[in-house]
Amino acid sequence: MISRYTAEIGTATLAAGLGLAAVIGALEFGIGWGDAGPESGAFPFYMGLLVVGASVGTLVQATVGRKGLQSVFLHKEEAVRVASFFLPMAAFVVVSLLLGLYVATAIYLAFVMWTQGKYRLVVSVASGIAAAVGFYLVLEFAFQVPILKGPLEAALGIY
Repeated sequence: MISRYTAEIGTATLAAGLGLAAVIGALEFGIGWGDAGPESGAFPFYMGLLVVGASVGTLVQATVGRKGLQSVFLHKEEAVRVASFFLPMAAFVVVSLLLGLYVATAIYLAFVMWTQGKYRLVVSVASGIAAAVGFYLVLEFAFQVPILKGPLEAALGIY
């Protein structure tokens, strides 16, 4: 079980880290004022500072009000439900890098429909393939946005 205090501290720390990464990354692009106006890193820099500041505020608030945050944030059953969502998404990212986005989309959708949605396997697989083909047609032809492709698309000559 995770207490609400632990969740508050963990979330604030993660958000502060992301804000700090935005600040550091923005410094590479410049945060000052150029000939054409603000440099490209100015907006991300200040947004990163805002996120870091809000995270520090959350850390202080959670630390000061620690006694009121001892209730359970996540029970075991809820943790299993979160994992049943997160683990397939993590696998989707890995499969996307290995096989491309369209194949990963078909596999992910079919798997989630079959395991979580309790659809029949045939319906799940057909839906996954149909969604991937639909995304391909819309993204590649209608919007002309190239998406990460893998070895299957290369074998089919789709590049």
